[in-house]
Amino acid sequence: MKGVNQTRSSASQHVVIVGGGFGGLHLARSLSKTPVRVTLVDRRNFHLFQPLLYQVATGGLSPANIATPLRGILRGQKNVSVVLEEVTGFDVAGSRVLLNDGHIDFDTLVVAAGARHSYFGHDEWETLAPGLKTIEDATEIRRRILMAFEAAEVEENSDKRAAWLTFVIVGGGPTGVELAGSLAELAGHTLKREFRNINPADARIIIVDAVDRVLHVYPEDLSKVTAESLNSLGVTIRTGSIVTDIQPDSVFLKTASGTEKVATRTVLWAAGVQASPLAAALAEQTGGATDRAGRLPIQPDMSLPGHPDIFVLGDMASYAHHDGKPLPGVAPVAIQQGRYVARLITNRLCGRSTPSFRYQNPGMMATIGRSSAVAVLGRHHFRGFIAWLIWLFVHLLQLVQFQNRLLVLVQWAWGYLTWNRSARLITGSAQALSNPASAENFGHSPDLEINQK
Repeated sequence: MKGVNQTRSSASQHVVIVGGGFGGLHLARSLSKTPVRVTLVDRRNFHLFQPLLYQVATGGLSPANIATPLRGILRGQKNVSVVLEEVTGFDVAGSRVLLNDGHIDFDTLVVAAGARHSYFGHDEWETLAPGLKTIEDATEIRRRILMAFEAAEVEENSDKRAAWLTFVIVGGGPTGVELAGSLAELAGHTLKREFRNINPADARIIIVDAVDRVLHVYPEDLSKVTAESLNSLGVTIRTGSIVTDIQPDSVFLKTASGTEKVATRTVLWAAGVQASPLAAALAEQTGGATDRAGRLPIQPDMSLPGHPDIFVLGDMASYAHHDGKPLPGVAPVAIQQGRYVARLITNRLCGRSTPSFRYQNPGMMATIGRSSAVAVLGRHHFRGFIAWLIWLFVHLLQLVQFQNRLLVLVQWAWGYLTWNRSARLITGSAQALSNPASAENFGHSPDLEINQK
């Protein structure tokens, strides 16, 4: 297997980062002044801002608004090389990262390959209920949503038309809530007067979750406010309901009163995540084990037990050294972990010790719709317009490049003033586009996964 020449730097220490998401990217950037060679490997050439994927899925933003080429971000950092390759495994004994075409030798390895959605043992549901983790997921969901309205427009049978206009979102966490609110505004306002045979505002949007309230990790008062806001948008919330089966034309729910069938042609999955398969590959090589979500338990310094030069970040890592509960799979966790490992690597080169990682929780926030959001910042709870402004400000600042911030700000301002969503493009294969009323044409596009966290 051939090696890959990664950098022209004279530094001897070689740090290999797998994944160009929040953790991997912030680690690479934080090593800009450290005398090491850095190689960032990702199967995609761009960094994706996942928190705004739902806006791509509902036509509010274009993919380019929330994705930035990795080489463009790192072009001024001379000690970093970017490799566009797929990592297939690891040779820990030989200190090598295995690629589809060759390998890369490392002195320090950092794996931050992110996660995919989990169907809790029902992987056959993926073609019928796509999740939202990649650009491909977002554009596929956008296609399904818009095609559902197109199919309803030409459907003469009232029951079948109602099924096309019924959207079921599985999962009442932030992703599910944001999808539901955005979809409700799309149907109730953006598409108004664009159809002749249907009223898009007649669409039924249903959130299904097994727990007793939406945003169940948020304080109860904000969960209540969220439910009220969703109800005002016409969204139906079905808590305490478990999905037992998904078919092309229906979803089956187990509720307190028994089994219920919901006729629908569009199911969106926002219920669970599973760590990248690279976590299992790394566990096998290091003699470790993964948890139920496929994550790797790590040490207080983010390293794997017994392997002080191998670190795991973000959604792949199970860090439970604060209160016994693993840290959530959110961007701030991955960002702080990336910066911490960069500091640790720098301190090791200088012979200095580094305290254990401590996560500083900046808060939680979720947008529900136009001028409506909830946020938890320390001991303070915010709701409504103020929370929405906080959400806008924070998400704009977190976008990597100024150009993206400006584009998103302009899109948001225009959308706020006009209710318009300019990215309502139906894309896909010719087969999928040839017959909008065919359930077979609503299969998932080929899985092209991004290593993002």
